Amino acid sequence: MADRLDEERLEILRTWGAGLSASGRDELRAAGKAIVMLIEEIDRLQADVWMAREVASTRKAVGESEPKWGATLESEPATETPPEPIPMDAADALTVSLSERIARGRTQSDPTS
Repeated sequence: MADRLDEERLEILRTWGAGLSASGRDELRAAGKAIVMLIEEIDRLQADVWMAREVASTRKAVGESEPKWGATLESEPATETPPEPIPMDAADALTVSLSERIARGRTQSDPTS
């Protein structure tokens, strides 16, 4: 099984994606854009996981229990599957992503450092 994508590998992929996106060849430019899009999706998914963990830890701190699927409330029927997650607002996802990057500090590959 392949190693997980750590931040260093993601930065390498970002660099490749940006470089390929600037290529004069259509197929390389398309591949570069695809890489960049996938990295952005990884960032959004990481933000979703981070937010879910924050919600869970807040619930735990407040003493709320996690919902039990299949349990019924007086006015609601039992469900066999969890409800669809509420999508994160794009601005919230961007804020979380940027906050994480700021917290990590600038990388050596950052041209502004």
